[in-house]
Formats: sequence, structure tokens, C-alpha cells
Amino acid sequence: MIIGATSYPRGTHLGLHVHREAQLLFASSGIMQVATPKGRWLVPPARAVWLPPGIEHAVDVLADIEMRALLVPADWLAAHPEASRLNREFVVTVGPLLRETILAAFKHAANAKRIDLLVEVALFELVEDEDAATFVPLPSDPRARRVADMILADPANDRDLELLAHAAGASARTITRLFSAETNLTFKEWRQRARIMAAVEALGSGKTSIKQLAAQLGFSSVAAFGHAFRQIMGMTPSEMMRRSAGKD
Repeated sequence: MIIGATSYPRGTHLGLHVHREAQLLFASSGIMQVATPKGRWLVPPARAVWLPPGIEHAVDVLADIEMRALLVPADWLAAHPEASRLNREFVVTVGPLLRETILAAFKHAANAKRIDLLVEVALFELVEDEDAATFVPLPSDPRARRVADMILADPANDRDLELLAHAAGASARTITRLFSAETNLTFKEWRQRARIMAAVEALGSGKTSIKQLAAQLGFSSVAAFGHAFRQIMGMTPSEMMRRSAGKD
């Protein structure tokens, strides 16, 4: 078992890479975004991301983070009772037990047997606490993917679906069907998640107020923005800013 504690400043980009081991990445403070071929995950302090062995991924640091990484050898993972449920990437809500289990591994870094036992417990917790709310899946159809890429490149743009579909060479009906079939989200739900991801990144920079950001992203009011943000992130924008700074 390998454990690692690293500090990364906002703006750090860890380009596409692969590990032989599985990874559990947790930020005790700060925010990161993890991208795999399936999509993008936001990982604020209240969550962690699980990556099986051999999954290509990249990490972007959206607000200064204190990262804790548990690297689990593939053969050790294969023998775990929950191995069959840990063969894909996902984000989990970090409850009190999982949080303390992860942090305890670093308090006893010299005790290999204790770390193995803590990681074994952590993996049981992972499969119970999956949270897909911060996942933005990417459609595979080229036309839907073009629409997704246009939105991700400019989340604040309020072009309607008809215009986006036309630019991608498809009808609005086709794009609607493809998003639903390939992401398990309606187009409206997917776009909302993309906007909230952009909001998290902007808030992490500390250069934009919540009020300004709500207006920039096309929300009718700060209250409407806060409601949408809480639905996806499980906390208000101001709560997320405090947690990312390690103030909670």
C-alpha cells in the first residue's frame, strides 16, 4: 500500500496519465476536477474520487488543495470482498468514518499492517457512499459531443438548443435524444451541471463574487443560483468557499 500527501496550488494541471494501482484521491481542503474518458468529476472537500487501476485520468486544481492519495495494488484490490463494485471510477461523499479512516492512515504511516486494515475499511465505505451529482458525463456520439464541447468551452453562453444543434449538424430533437440516452441526463440537467462546474472553478479563483457569477451564468437571481448550486454540490456557494479554504 502506498500513501501520499501533497499540496498543490490553484492552477496546477496533472495531465493525462495512468497508474498501475487503484487510487483514492481526497482533498482535506481545496477543490479539484478529475477527468477520464467518461467525463468530468468535481471533487470538493466533502467528496473523494475512486480510480481503478489503469484508468487514464487528468487532474486540475481549482482551489489550493491538500491532497491525500491512497494507492491500492491491483492484486490486493482483487482480493477485497467489494472488488466487483470497485471496477469503475466514481465520486463518493466523505462521511465522518471515511474521512477519519483516510486521515488515520497518514497518522500511522510507518505501520504497514495498520494502513492495510484502514484501507480495507475505506473500500467498504466507498461502495456505500457513491454520489454522482458532481459527475458531468460526456456523450459519445460526435454530434452530441460537439454540443457538449461548445457548452463546456463557454458555459455562460445562453444559446438555445436549436442553435447549438444546428452548429453541431443535427436537429434539437436528435441532440435531446442523444443526451438522454448517452448521459442519463436531460439536456437541461446536463447543461445545469456544466454551469455549476464552471461556477465552482470561478469561485475557487476568488476573483468573482457570488452575485456577479450568478448573473454571468444566466441565473435569474442569487437565490436561484444558490438553489441550483446546492442541488448539485450539496452545499451553498459560500459554504463551499469556506470548506475549500479549510475553514470548516
